[in-house]
Amino acid sequence: MRTKQGTAAEIDMDTAARLRLVVMRLARRLRQQAEFDASPTMLSAMATIERGPLTLGGLAEAERVQPPTMTRVVARLEEVGLITRVPDPQDKRVARVSLSADGKRMLARNRSRKTAYLAKRLRATNVAEADLAKAVELLETILNED
Repeated sequence: MRTKQGTAAEIDMDTAARLRLVVMRLARRLRQQAEFDASPTMLSAMATIERGPLTLGGLAEAERVQPPTMTRVVARLEEVGLITRVPDPQDKRVARVSLSADGKRMLARNRSRKTAYLAKRLRATNVAEADLAKAVELLETILNED
């Protein structure tokens, strides 16, 4: 593995490209740990729904997808019993989606399984906890800028 010393302004396109590829491969491996055949969009929608009941429009906006896409995702999640639709108390024409008990359990198991997979792989690298925490903080900073 090549390393470079320098400032953030000196990060070259090669390093950025390598990081992109590593992140994509890691995300794919983590997706493969899912117990249920769920798309990344479905799992992301469930994680967003977990924060609180949302309308389909609110969910589509939070997930940055078009409403028809989210309608299909929600229909599939509802079909397999992972979410429920509840009429909005103030406006009966609007429904809010929430995780069902099965959805909460599945999401928790999914996260636990992926975290265990990642923890096992990280322990095998003998990386220092401080170095890992620094890398995580950097990635969080990148994501929070959007």
